[in-house]
Amino acid sequence: TYRVTQTAPERGGETGGEDVLVGNVNKLMVSPPGYSGPQRKGHLIFDACFESGNLGRVDYISEFEFDLFIRPDTCNPRFRVWFNFTVENVRETQRVIFNVVNFSKTKSLYRDGMSPVVKSTSRPKWQRLPAKNVYYYRCPDHRRNYVMSFAFCFDREEDVYQFSYCYPYTYSRLQHYLASLERRNLSYLQREQLGLSVQQRRLDLLTITNPDHLSADKEKKLVFLTARVHPGESPASFICQGVIDFLVSQHPVAQILRDHVIFKIVPMLNPDGVYLGNYRCSLMGFDLNRHWQDPSPWAHPTLHAVKQLIVQMNQDPRVSLEFYIDVHAHSTMLNGFMYGNVFEDEERVQRQAVFPRLLCQNAPDFSFSNTSFNRDVVKAGTGRRFLGGLLDDTSYCYTLEVSFYSYMTAGSNAPVPYTEETYMKLGRNVARTFLDYYKLNNLIKDKRPTHIPR
Repeated sequence: TYRVTQTAPERGGETGGEDVLVGNVNKLMVSPPGYSGPQRKGHLIFDACFESGNLGRVDYISEFEFDLFIRPDTCNPRFRVWFNFTVENVRETQRVIFNVVNFSKTKSLYRDGMSPVVKSTSRPKWQRLPAKNVYYYRCPDHRRNYVMSFAFCFDREEDVYQFSYCYPYTYSRLQHYLASLERRNLSYLQREQLGLSVQQRRLDLLTITNPDHLSADKEKKLVFLTARVHPGESPASFICQGVIDFLVSQHPVAQILRDHVIFKIVPMLNPDGVYLGNYRCSLMGFDLNRHWQDPSPWAHPTLHAVKQLIVQMNQDPRVSLEFYIDVHAHSTMLNGFMYGNVFEDEERVQRQAVFPRLLCQNAPDFSFSNTSFNRDVVKAGTGRRFLGGLLDDTSYCYTLEVSFYSYMTAGSNAPVPYTEETYMKLGRNVARTFLDYYKLNNLIKDKRPTHIPR
C-alpha cells in the first residue's frame, strides 16, 4: 500500500494538474497532512488499478472531504468523464464527501438527478446513490470547473466499496459471456475472431442465423450491429447482450428471425479503451468513431477490420445489407432514441423512420420525439454517416443511443433510472422489432404470444 500524506493543497492548483495525470492510483492510502504513525481505520485506501478502473489523483481536504481527479483518456487529455474506483480501510459510520473536480463536460445528467453507482463486497449488486446526496455545480475553488460532489456513509469496516460513473461492463465480462454462449454449441451461433486490437485483445464477431439459411441461393437479408466504439458508454454492452440473448433464445419470434435474417454483431469495437477505463478513446487517444472514412490497419485495427468486412459483404450480390446499427450511451439526454441520416428523397426519409417508429411501440423507454436525422459536419467520420454514404438506398444506418441515467414513459413526468436489466430489456425489444419490420408476424405458429417473458 502506498501512503500519501499531504500538506493541504491549494484547491484547483496547477501542481500536478489533471492534464499531467497519466496513471491510476494504486492502493493509495490518504492520511491527514503531517501524519506518520501506523495505518489507522478511516485512513482511506483508494485503488483504480483494475480492469476499466479510472481515478488519477486524490487530494485530502479534511477528515471528511476528498477531491478526486479523473484520469484523462490515454494519449488524449480532452476526455475526463468515466470514473471507477474502490475505497477500503473505512471506519464504520465514517461519513465522507467526495468531490469529482475535473469533468471535461459541462452539461451532465447529474443536473437532472443522475447519481453514481455503488456496490460493496457484502452487497455485490450495483445500486444508484440517492439523488439527494449528489450535487453538481460550478465551483470557484476549481477554476469554475463543474464539480460533482456526493456524500456517502461507510457502514461495514471489512467491506471494499466500489464507485463508478455507470454500471461497468468489462472486456473480461464480455469474454466470459461469449465463452458461455460457445459452450452451448448452438447450430445457429458462430463466434469468430475478426481481428486484434493494438494491445492484442480479441475483436469478436458473432453470426446468428439458421445455418440452412446460409446455404440457400436466395438473397439474404443482413443486419449488422456494433457497440462500445466509445469505451465509457457501458450501457451499450448491456443493450448488445440483450439483443444477443434474445436472438439465441428459443422464443418463437427469435426462431422466425433466425430463419429469415442473418445477424452479425461486433459487441466491443474498442476493447483496449474499455480495458483501460477510457471514456471516449482508444489506447492511442483516437476517437474511433471519427475515423471510419480511412481507418489505419496500424492505428485503428478493429475499425479497419469491421469496415473491410462490411465493404466486402456490401459487394456480395447474394447479401442485402439492410441495417447497420451502432449502439451508444448519451450523457445529457433521457430515454433510448436514434440518430439517422438526412436524404433528399422524401420517400427514403419516410422509410428510414419506420424502424424507430416500430421500436417505439415495442419499448416503453424508447422516444421517437428524441430521434433525429442530421448531417452535421462533425459527425462525418461516424459509422452511421460513413456507411450511410457507402451503402445503397435500401440500407438504413442508425446510431442507437440510450441515456446513462433514466427514461420517462408516455404520460409520466417521473424519470425511471435504468438498471442493467432494463438496458438489456431494451436490447431484447430492439431484436424483436425486426419481426414487425419484416412483417413476419403471420409466421408465428400456434398463436403463441409474442411479448417477451420477464
